[in-house]
Amino acid sequence: MNLNAKRIYMDNAATTPVLPEVVEAMLPIFNEYWGNPSSLHQNGQVAKEILNEARAEVASLIGCDAKEIYFTSCGSESDNWAIKGAMLAAKKGRDEIVTTVFEHPAVLNTCKALEKQGYKVTYVPVDNKGIVKLDELKAAVTDKTAIVAVMFANNEIGTIQPIAEIADIAHEKGALMFTDAVQAVGAVDIDVKALGVDMLSFSGHKIGAPKGIGALYIRKGVYVKNLIDGGAQENSKRAGTENLPYIKGLACALASAKKNMSDNDRIRALRDRLIDGLLQIPYTVLNGDRERRLPGNVNVSFEFVEGESLLLWLDMMGISASTGSACSSTSLEPSHVLLSIGLPVEKAHGSIRFSLSHANTEEEVDRVIENMKNIVDKLRKMSPIYPQTND
Repeated sequence: MNLNAKRIYMDNAATTPVLPEVVEAMLPIFNEYWGNPSSLHQNGQVAKEILNEARAEVASLIGCDAKEIYFTSCGSESDNWAIKGAMLAAKKGRDEIVTTVFEHPAVLNTCKALEKQGYKVTYVPVDNKGIVKLDELKAAVTDKTAIVAVMFANNEIGTIQPIAEIADIAHEKGALMFTDAVQAVGAVDIDVKALGVDMLSFSGHKIGAPKGIGALYIRKGVYVKNLIDGGAQENSKRAGTENLPYIKGLACALASAKKNMSDNDRIRALRDRLIDGLLQIPYTVLNGDRERRLPGNVNVSFEFVEGESLLLWLDMMGISASTGSACSSTSLEPSHVLLSIGLPVEKAHGSIRFSLSHANTEEEVDRVIENMKNIVDKLRKMSPIYPQTND
């Protein structure tokens, strides 16, 4: 299938196109430097040098030491490793996890799996803007808490959490602080040392690298059990021959993302233009905090229509968006994130997420607004519950 070049892509929170410079950086490793980094001969040693350079570059871009970066296959693996590894390594008596009700499924389902093994999990609520309630989180963290897991920025509504404050709360009780930063890395400036987090996960395909590569920052001195045992790769913490081309691609993509952060003000302006335009449609609400959100995130709910119908009509108009998380796009259940901020089920079902990137333009935003006005109007006229006389 050949996608029309004139399509508008606004689903970057689900995945991003691989950047040309990333492809260029990866090709020599496929074609020439294909050795195993664990091999002692010249082919292997050249590959090892590339691996070390990529690790150092990734580390420098988030403010840590190269030895604190561990490459994984994706954000989900990193999340699983951080939480399960911490619980398996926790001291006796520390058998509790504190997280929030609107985490990504990679965190929530990991916590549910651990609950079945006898661990206690406390799910802290968020307010109606999607910001974690710090007073309730502080009350939930006790001397029995092994790890506090709160996402840096929500994948659906884009709200950015007070991570440094949460880290302080966790550390006051001797607990570890882990944040899923899959949506945040590359979109906002991150310094793990300044934040005070003990572990942080991120993924390549959200920032212009291929699918199938991620990383986990583990602060020096923090011990977590291995999730994958075998060889001595990744400082004997994650077995398996390193995916060197993709690791190089991740380093290149993260460097490009950091460089492009100078364009974030323009992205925020596009985001706000899109929000303002969509809110002109009656019975429409913005989900999440207006200010404390990712630069490119727009999540809105349209009353009296179904999000899936909006999505299909947008697709026919050449516009790619999402009804929420790509990881739960086949589920018929309303978004747990939208329910967590108090949105009624019927409004949660009528939500759409647009996630912009540096490739989007003002003209594209205006085209989306115009199409959405027409589509919502068309669908509402077919709705038996829409108050037609108030149109």
